[in-house]
Amino acid sequence: MNHFIKGADISSLKEVETFGGKYFLDGKEKDLFDILKIKGMNLIRLRLWVDPYDENGQPYLGGTNDLATTIELAARAKQAGLDFMLNLHYSDFWADPKKQPKPKAWLNLTGQDLVEQVYRYTKETLKHFERLDLMPAYIQIGNETTNGMIFPDGKIAKYLFEDRKFEEIDHEVQKAAFDYLVELLSAGIKATREMRSKEELKIIIHLDFGGANDLYRGWFDQATERQLDYDIIGLSYYPYWHNSLADLSYNLKDIAKRYEKDVMVVETAYAFTDQQPEGEDSIFNAELSDIAGYPPTVEGQAAFLTDLIQTVKDVHGLGVVYWEPAWLPVKGTSWASRIGMEYANDIGEPGNHWANQAMFDFNGHALKSLDVFLAD
Repeated sequence: MNHFIKGADISSLKEVETFGGKYFLDGKEKDLFDILKIKGMNLIRLRLWVDPYDENGQPYLGGTNDLATTIELAARAKQAGLDFMLNLHYSDFWADPKKQPKPKAWLNLTGQDLVEQVYRYTKETLKHFERLDLMPAYIQIGNETTNGMIFPDGKIAKYLFEDRKFEEIDHEVQKAAFDYLVELLSAGIKATREMRSKEELKIIIHLDFGGANDLYRGWFDQATERQLDYDIIGLSYYPYWHNSLADLSYNLKDIAKRYEKDVMVVETAYAFTDQQPEGEDSIFNAELSDIAGYPPTVEGQAAFLTDLIQTVKDVHGLGVVYWEPAWLPVKGTSWASRIGMEYANDIGEPGNHWANQAMFDFNGHALKSLDVFLAD
């Protein structure tokens, strides 16, 4: 694990393939894992949801990343000779700073009962991977836990997503909330340490908004006061949302020194076009391109990634993971089904809103920008 990490989160792959998606390199159909390996990638990141189905067994989509799906993809990654990062959301569906829904089966658990469940779930999950000789090299205890995890129990603030400042939150309320969040995180960490040493399995704590040093200092100062045990600070960095590369560089350098931890960008992406597939909406648009300062072209995508990788290398960061470079806009795949939207209380247009930020065109052909990962 001493090499620079060049990774891809391809958690939606099984759903894409189920609905007919295929991948091509130089005009020839190939397995996605083989393409990524050929193009220089060395790690696959996979999210895991607890129970992404309704009471009738209907899937929430967005990859429907249950244990069986994650195991299947991890096995393919290992067969291709790629390292594996497990991303535990501790939720039945998408977990991010705005929402971290408590798993349905855990709804009646509170206090220490919930802490113990996080421990049991983490331990049981890792035992599944161990039995199959699929243990990850890296594990995220939570996903973008900027505002906490397992809402409402582990929520630390309602204001952080907007202004990223802890100072505006009542001190005693904040202290108690952060105390409990660290208990939840520590339960997952304890289970992980019992399964593998820190030399064998590195633990990542992951926040969003990688260019916001005030956020990271505020959060990790409190985690350090409570002696949270982890190995790596993971950051999300999208250049149209999370400030400039200079801001990211400053933050990476500062937190690596301040907390004496390794740092890694575990999520990033950029568009190869500002167009969207026919009949689809898109998160990315020309306005976001203007903010980021890179053209929405294959060349612009490559230029951003080249600059990002160099930024991380310059501060001796561990690596970069691209988020969903292979999420093709095949009919049937969607960020959420209707029941998934209702479960998450997040109603929107269905479909793939990320397709123009993939590293394959809308028909599955590998883009020239993938060559960025071939560089040393």
